[in-house]
Amino acid sequence: MTAEIVLPGTGRCPVSCPDWDRSYPPPTRRSVYAAAHVAASPDGRIDWDATLRFREFLWRYGFGVAEAMDTAQRGMGLSFESAAELIRRSAARASELGAAIVSGAGTDQLEPGQHSLSAIIDAYAEQLELVQSAGSQAIVMASRALAAAAAGSDDYQEVYRQVLTAAKPPVLLHWLGDAFDPALRGYWGSTEFGPAARTVMEIIERAEGKVAGIKLSVLDAKAEIALRRRLPAGVRLYTGDDFHYAELIKGDAYGHSDALLGAFAAVTAPAAAALHALDAGDVAGYDAAIGPTVELSRLVFTAPTQYYKVGVAFLAWLNGLQPHFSMLGGLESRRPAGHLVGVFELAAEAKALLDPELAVVRMSDFLARQGVR
Repeated sequence: MTAEIVLPGTGRCPVSCPDWDRSYPPPTRRSVYAAAHVAASPDGRIDWDATLRFREFLWRYGFGVAEAMDTAQRGMGLSFESAAELIRRSAARASELGAAIVSGAGTDQLEPGQHSLSAIIDAYAEQLELVQSAGSQAIVMASRALAAAAAGSDDYQEVYRQVLTAAKPPVLLHWLGDAFDPALRGYWGSTEFGPAARTVMEIIERAEGKVAGIKLSVLDAKAEIALRRRLPAGVRLYTGDDFHYAELIKGDAYGHSDALLGAFAAVTAPAAAALHALDAGDVAGYDAAIGPTVELSRLVFTAPTQYYKVGVAFLAWLNGLQPHFSMLGGLESRRPAGHLVGVFELAAEAKALLDPELAVVRMSDFLARQGVR
């Protein structure tokens, strides 16, 4: 089945029905998580049914769910109270399905402004208890409050020492670059990757085995590979590089990255098919399936990168996974119509649109409402 739409500026765009399976088992050669977004109703409230349905979609395709991360608009429209409810609901559903979930523990219950290191440690402890009591593995998120309060790397060392002492292993760490959140510039005590990486390594080594991995989102493949090769045995590097994930996951003679990506919430089916091929040792099949998704991901994550969530929600809507193209705080308005036209076109090329007829109907409706011809 093929549907077709005429896109402004580009002309006819055929949308073919992809030949991916409707579900895939979790990969065995890579540990992979998709960071999930939050679906909203037009009145701005969380659409809980659609939000949980999207997580079930990710689990069906073999991904673990990374919950209440920046993809879920943490710090960009999702309140701490709503994040707590999201974690509880998703962890409960994961338990019912026997599915993998890791959830963000941060400090966003603190009001904006300056806070003491002890208050930041207490905030982390509160959220770690929330996440772990819900039955989810925890990922210790990068903290805007800590970025504002820390005088240098020693402060990061002390805060993470106390936080990890209180945590139940295994936990993941979260290194989110300032392209994703400008408030995190200079995290770990330096704006340079090398000194920051040394601080991270010391934190991991002193944690006595509590850290199972680190998610790295700095959009620098060479820096990621350098850190990956330095990690202690048994500590995974989860790529958060939405520009270079295909090559980083495939790896080289020295190893590979695992993945925790917002991109996987946008290109779920082709990425799952690619990982399934990689499990079978079919590298050519992996390249063929994942290769076309990279250009799409790079457009979704183009600067200002923090608005990538719009593309994720747009594709979920086009795929029928939520009834409205609506986001918390009206964030969907932060990407222009022309950008989303490009997202649609590249999604068609990447075979990331699972129901061509529905996708064309919804795209046509979107263009009409935007007054785009």
